[in-house]
Amino acid sequence: MIKSVKAANPTRRSFAERMKEYGKIDSEFAVFESDIGYSTYSYLFGEEFPNRYFNLGIAEMATLSAAAGMAAGGRTVIVCGYGVFISMRALEVVRSFICYPNLNVKFLSSHGGLSAAIDGVTHQATEDLAFICTLPNMTVLAPCDTVSAARMFDIAVKKAGPVYTRLMRDPLFDIYDEGDVFVPGGSHVVAPGHDITIAAYGDMVFQALEAAEELARQNISAEVLDMYSIKPFDWEGLKTSIEKTGALLVVENHQKRNGLGYEMGIKILKNKPLPFDHIGIEDCFAESGEYLSIIDKYGLSSPHIVKAAKTLVGRH
Repeated sequence: MIKSVKAANPTRRSFAERMKEYGKIDSEFAVFESDIGYSTYSYLFGEEFPNRYFNLGIAEMATLSAAAGMAAGGRTVIVCGYGVFISMRALEVVRSFICYPNLNVKFLSSHGGLSAAIDGVTHQATEDLAFICTLPNMTVLAPCDTVSAARMFDIAVKKAGPVYTRLMRDPLFDIYDEGDVFVPGGSHVVAPGHDITIAAYGDMVFQALEAAEELARQNISAEVLDMYSIKPFDWEGLKTSIEKTGALLVVENHQKRNGLGYEMGIKILKNKPLPFDHIGIEDCFAESGEYLSIIDKYGLSSPHIVKAAKTLVGRH
């Protein structure tokens, strides 16, 4: 099992720091943001490249429209913001002006799911994937630590078309080494096992790893997959795992409805039916509070994962 260490920086900062490094490589690369540069850390790019950094104020639709216009001229651009505002307030622009013409607009989307716990419901992007994954031409990524966040930036700028990277508010843990490889449509086995597969992404990877340790103490061997590529997701990697374990539990910090669990559940139903369960937010809004308390209250913490996993293992 991969061992985690406490992270010094949140994934949003790691992504932004790599964005700043890339600014030295591509002299045409530009960054757009909507007056929250110190929250998304896009200000790091702005300090280094002020002539390629555009703050259009609290006006997400205008920001994305301007970014689309520059991208239509052949340049790669990135828009930095909170997931709730990118995926809902400006959704029509993302759909019609970015995804439809398949432009090279990338998104630094911060405050994914309940990782924005203390900031409350208005800043908790708990429905963003339901909207964004529906859009044709859109690639969706969700790193869990600082190394994978930097690698997701590399994937985003190399991948043609729009790419949405879902990042977290606070630093959690680091599990990857600098040499680890990430690819579009990929995943990583972060804990091998043979009794059940637990598929997770973002902050839920750490809850899944904690659950796997507790399950091991109860003589249940859980394989944990980091599904860092959400759209497309790694069906071949998932299939390899579930053919070995015979059961799948999907865990995500998002509404259960129209999240990754729905996509995986449909794929399994069509191709390889087996015992399946899905942990996510149960069709409700959350509240403001301390992160670990909030995810526990809304059923996303490791004890809830352990309970669901034990039930699934008992079915096969």
